[in-house]
Amino acid sequence: MAQPLAVVVYTSIIPGTQLVNKLQDMGYKVVTIQDPSLLPRLAEQEKPLVILADIEKHRDVCAAITELRKSPATRHIPVIAFGQEKAADAHASAHQAGATITVSNTKLLDQLGTLLDQALNVD
Repeated sequence: MAQPLAVVVYTSIIPGTQLVNKLQDMGYKVVTIQDPSLLPRLAEQEKPLVILADIEKHRDVCAAITELRKSPATRHIPVIAFGQEKAADAHASAHQAGATITVSNTKLLDQLGTLLDQALNVD
């Protein structure tokens, strides 16, 4: 059986690398990118099971999420957006753009299994 693919968009070492390691421990193949503008094309080509995107430093992640939602080839892919808890505006923007779930960095790793289950069960 093929490994499920997760795409992770991040620039901050923490929690980025920790997230990648945890996903790999959970059996995911992980592709990382730092430029969110590459996300829509990558998602269409690679067909990931899930996308996890850091909204902390990349407000243009929201533009990429919006583009994902517009395309019939990628609109179904769950997106878990994560960032600082105090960045409520970034979380709201990600949600408006079409993120399936938004979560704070502090809860991301501890609740990753549950978050993945929730994201993958959303229609």
